[in-house]
Amino acid sequence: MELEVLSKSGTGTGRMIDLPDDIFAIEPHEHAMWLSINAYLAAQRQGTAKTKGRSEVAGSTRKLFRQKGTGRARQGDIKSPLHPGGGTMFGPKPHKYTQKLSRKVKQLARKSALSEKVQKNAFVVVEDLNFSGARTKQVQEVLNALQLDKKQALLLTAGDNGTLFLSGRNIPTLTVLAADKVSMYEIWKSRAVIAEESAVKMIENTFNGMANELPEVEHISIPA
Repeated sequence: MELEVLSKSGTGTGRMIDLPDDIFAIEPHEHAMWLSINAYLAAQRQGTAKTKGRSEVAGSTRKLFRQKGTGRARQGDIKSPLHPGGGTMFGPKPHKYTQKLSRKVKQLARKSALSEKVQKNAFVVVEDLNFSGARTKQVQEVLNALQLDKKQALLLTAGDNGTLFLSGRNIPTLTVLAADKVSMYEIWKSRAVIAEESAVKMIENTFNGMANELPEVEHISIPA
């Protein structure tokens, strides 16, 4: 499919850019997107929550009273979870929350997110934004021209464009990221995606590795 490249002023440049159908025009796979979103959010958790068990809290190890003859339930030391200040039973321990996804699922989720944005007319390609200096006003004027100043937008650049990053970081409704480092979650949560003309090719290159993978081989049963 083809999409017209827009200028900084929001008007058409007359140039068309080809968007591969296998990346930007597939049927969005909702389950793959759901798995990718869950994995991304899980990876943001620190996993440092911890409580002390009865072997870790401070306190005497003396047995509170004798085992038999008191008519009361048998008790150990004061560090028992049954007493105030004692240890915690089955409390949280530090561990990782990360979830592993296969490469194919990750790429299917990213393709689905990009295709979904194209289907909703929320994917815009603009000419490369080369500014002489870092000024927020320049990026804000581009957003105003594209009528995206009031939407949560994602701007994809061709590489680490420090000037563009500094120019857009003070705009609360805009996130500036390199096209080859953007996650599926960032694409999905944005209401509009703005890609520089040279960034589209970079997006395509992130999927090229899939073509070099070996095809799956069916299991063949060999008679004895």
